[in-house]
Amino acid sequence: MHLLEATGINAYYGEFHVLKELSFLVKPHEVLSVVGANTAGKTTLLNVISGVIPLSSGDILFQSESIKWLAPHEIARLGIIHVPEGRRIFPFMSIMDNLLVGSSLREARMKRHESLEYVFSLFPVLKEREKQSGGTLSGGEQQMLAIARGLMALPKLLMLDEPSIGLAPIVVESIFNTLKQIKEQGITIFLVEQNVQKSLSLATRGYVLEGGGIRLQGTGEELLNNPYVKEAYLGL
Repeated sequence: MHLLEATGINAYYGEFHVLKELSFLVKPHEVLSVVGANTAGKTTLLNVISGVIPLSSGDILFQSESIKWLAPHEIARLGIIHVPEGRRIFPFMSIMDNLLVGSSLREARMKRHESLEYVFSLFPVLKEREKQSGGTLSGGEQQMLAIARGLMALPKLLMLDEPSIGLAPIVVESIFNTLKQIKEQGITIFLVEQNVQKSLSLATRGYVLEGGGIRLQGTGEELLNNPYVKEAYLGL
């Protein structure tokens, strides 16, 4: 059984047709990477899955049940957790309070202690500064906090939108090392990322999204070795 499956989805921003008859699937315990240019529709795709942008047609199934009419909080309750571009932490709240907000759903509250131990093992700097306000953290530390907050919700599907954007190369390396550890825990990851090399290197499978549709698909390795991907996205 697929964890998530979209069939023939269409979505608009105003009158602009962003996603066009798009079909794809996410398998349990995989890392699915979606790459493409800034106008390809990658962020829109995540927003559609999380219920922020409505579908105009098509359907999305999560664990074989349609979620197309559900509100964002209902989708989150099912275990689809969206870590948006730009981190969007609560800057005037402490690191600990940001994390506790992430565990506000009932099941997550019951396992809050174990989840805190887990995210602090991934991001020790957050433990060291747990009383510090989120807004005083560096960009990389804020991204760590955003990912950790998402993990506190016990995601069945963790969707990450551009987790490396605006970060120094050494921080990007750290973030992707952490994503590899999360992958090894069996958490399913849906990754939208501008760093094509790192994204596809981490991926079990990937899609190249162009003009609101899928141009190429394959394993991460297959896409990295694809001549078109090398020329268009890797500059090789």
